[in-house]
Amino acid sequence: MDLASLFQGEGYFADEGLLTAVHLALLLDRPLLLEGEPGVGKTELASVLSRVLDRELIRLQCFEGLDSGQALYEWDYPRQLLRVRTAESRGEDIGDLYAEEFLLQRPLLRALRSARGAVLLIDEIDRADNEFEAFLLEFLSDFQITVPELGTLRAEHPPVVVLTSNRTRELHDALRRRCLYHWIEFPSAARERSILDAHVPGLADDAADALVSAVQDIRALPLLKRPGIAESVDWARGAAALAAEGSSWPVALRRALGLLIKDEEDTRLLADRSEEIFGHS
Repeated sequence: MDLASLFQGEGYFADEGLLTAVHLALLLDRPLLLEGEPGVGKTELASVLSRVLDRELIRLQCFEGLDSGQALYEWDYPRQLLRVRTAESRGEDIGDLYAEEFLLQRPLLRALRSARGAVLLIDEIDRADNEFEAFLLEFLSDFQITVPELGTLRAEHPPVVVLTSNRTRELHDALRRRCLYHWIEFPSAARERSILDAHVPGLADDAADALVSAVQDIRALPLLKRPGIAESVDWARGAAALAAEGSSWPVALRRALGLLIKDEEDTRLLADRSEEIFGHS
């Protein structure tokens, strides 16, 4: 499988290190743990991988307080209660209140029972609690779930698992050992140019070069929130729209900065360095 070509066909330009990590994760059937700053393409990789593999993408968004019930399954108590009341009013047998029809499948169980296998994205695992991380380790080891009322449910087609982390806290070594690990850097100038060519077609060469140079310079500043790839693409689209209305490209870049920088302090910092960043544009 030529992952580089397949990914590029989806507009995702991965470097050799990331491509190798994905290849090995698929080859060895290991969860892939991706870390890096927000905006480098961690979540998008799972989406692209699902399209390349022609598998359903199932996403579990992690947050503080997330528990196994929200991630695995829950019983539909309102429907169960309705069944009880209806049966009692009609003098009928209540039946099995823990049949499949009352089972609410949350992301982990859905991925486990996917008919063709799924790509399971466990997004921002660092936002979940340590207790959930420990539970997740057990799930990733066996790809099975025990539902007391139904027994043990095993994956016929184990999901491809991608975990992401922004490093808001350190993950346990046990989870790291279970996964294949890769740190995603911000793209090089050449790779960012390829991304712009794919997502903002028709952008003039000199304009694209100026924008990429500016983005690279801006990311080197001591910002609170460095702009990601999506912001870079949005900035290019916004600046191109303003240029089409008559603004010069340097002016268009300055006017569209709200698409790239999303923090007040960072905006002030960039204003102070404006000539340095855009002087050559």
